Amino acid sequence: MRFLPRLIILAALGIATFLSWRLLLRSPAAGHRGALAPKVKGFTLTLDTFLHVQQLRKKRLRAFCSQLGEVSTLPRSKKERVHLLSSLRVSTKLDLLYCQVPLTGMEEWQQLLEKLEEKENVTLAVPLPYPWRHTQETQLREFNLTEIEAMLGSYTKVLFVRDPFQRLISTFMQGMGSSPSFSSFVQDVLDSGEHNASVAWKPLVRLCQPCLVQYDYVVMFGFLRQELGHLLRRAGLPLDSLLPEFTDAQVHWTYSWLSEQMFSELSLQQKQQLSHFYRWDLAAFPFSSSFLSDLLSTPKTW
Repeated sequence: MRFLPRLIILAALGIATFLSWRLLLRSPAAGHRGALAPKVKGFTLTLDTFLHVQQLRKKRLRAFCSQLGEVSTLPRSKKERVHLLSSLRVSTKLDLLYCQVPLTGMEEWQQLLEKLEEKENVTLAVPLPYPWRHTQETQLREFNLTEIEAMLGSYTKVLFVRDPFQRLISTFMQGMGSSPSFSSFVQDVLDSGEHNASVAWKPLVRLCQPCLVQYDYVVMFGFLRQELGHLLRRAGLPLDSLLPEFTDAQVHWTYSWLSEQMFSELSLQQKQQLSHFYRWDLAAFPFSSSFLSDLLSTPKTW
């Protein structure tokens, strides 16, 4: 019986997803709470709009890092580097670096990279200050300081972000916790604290070090296929035919409804504590439509 609430939520999510698809097909002018949301299934994000949006996201991120004075240089200590870079992965064949965060569209992205790495004629030549041997996708922390600095300076760096409250809902529904209700799951998350939090719900700023890694692209959940198409072409990989069938746009719409239902289950104290828990993500990224944003106070220190 402990998982009955989760089953009910999953059933509701399935129904809501179906209704979202019907709405998309029937109502071309359907609205959306977030900015720059696709209005119809055939929505096309132009290159100019994509580049403009990227500039805005990176400008916000730079302002956040400037305000906090966060780490912006690699530590000399290997132990410190291993800790800071634990979520960063690289493809030396494709000259790509990204932060691996569950439930932000990573599954589809990694499937795409696997397909690209399997193609023998896909290799980008980026001059590095040492002899290079292409390897399978691996963790950045496994390389030495010179190699890491070269990769950070020359590779295409991608950061995937998602509304932290929606990440929490997905984590709960995926069964990444033993709590019988969403409210008790949230309490477990809060009790774990920021430093001991699981990767599944740890704040993105903690996992991805966006003030240390100057990401070239900040990709929002809900726009993966549109944004990754432009990203790959600009990275020299015009391989639209290999893009998987992303469903994040429809899921994003559904979660906008589901978030309201599950947010109402939480106490005011839990809502305020969650907003504080994710204060850095809410300040660094454009999550103005998140239910946690309304409770956010301006962060001053870590």
